[in-house]
Amino acid sequence: MTATAATSGTFAIGGDLKVNRLGFGAMRITGPGVWGLPTDRAEAMRTLEHLPELGINFIDTADSYGPNTSEELLCEALHPYKGLLIATKGGLMRPGPDVWKPNGRPEYLMDQVQKSLKKLGVQQIDLWQLHRIDSNVPAADQFGAIKTMLDKGIIRHAGLSEVGVVEIKAAQKIFPVVTVQNRYNISDRVHEDVLNYCAEQNIGFIPWYPLAAGELTKPGGTLDNIAKKHNATQGQIALAWLLKRSPVMLPIPGTGKVKHLEENTKAASIKLTDAEFAELDKAGKTAG
Repeated sequence: MTATAATSGTFAIGGDLKVNRLGFGAMRITGPGVWGLPTDRAEAMRTLEHLPELGINFIDTADSYGPNTSEELLCEALHPYKGLLIATKGGLMRPGPDVWKPNGRPEYLMDQVQKSLKKLGVQQIDLWQLHRIDSNVPAADQFGAIKTMLDKGIIRHAGLSEVGVVEIKAAQKIFPVVTVQNRYNISDRVHEDVLNYCAEQNIGFIPWYPLAAGELTKPGGTLDNIAKKHNATQGQIALAWLLKRSPVMLPIPGTGKVKHLEENTKAASIKLTDAEFAELDKAGKTAG
């Protein structure tokens, strides 16, 4: 029997959009440098089409992935998204491969949302996230643009990315923050305070770069030993650790290959013991 994301548990984004906690990040279905079409377009499409079969119903993308490519491929593969939550982000311009430039001007953000609506083929985006707060534009102006889009109904819920607790609180004074997407994994715990705040506020925490483990990947180390006990890969254990870390955790490992997608999904069925979790937690903090 194929493992599915349904065993990862559920979380209600914004209180009303229930998803399986193990999701999918759609950055890797683009070309090298997150630019243009993927090298193997057919395999990327098979990967996307396989998501519902694996119980993955939360998919995270961005207008800057490609740019545009990721949203367009998602629409081609999965529209009309029955039973799926497609989240997207805006606020980064792409002058070239591996180049990212923040643009938080309100008119730009609102224009990009209109473009995302068309590329995704929807009337309303269920979850739209500010990819980065642009330091050259007053944060209140960027948050105000988000509130305007919520009030107009073109986005249903909104979130932030790469922010601290102070920024989340500032945004909450203007609109309800339902998700936060920060870099976080077993060995990178810089945003531990943000995760704890999200748990207190029942804000979904979306860790990007979830499979990274740094020094922990060494043969014979804690991660390796626990992976062998579970007959699993180190990446699967890293994801299982994230899922156990907090009920608001929504990992979104990404890939453009069916085999890797299935491998990641198996993490949902791995149940770490409290002792294993504690051992990994300690090792991760030491490695970080």
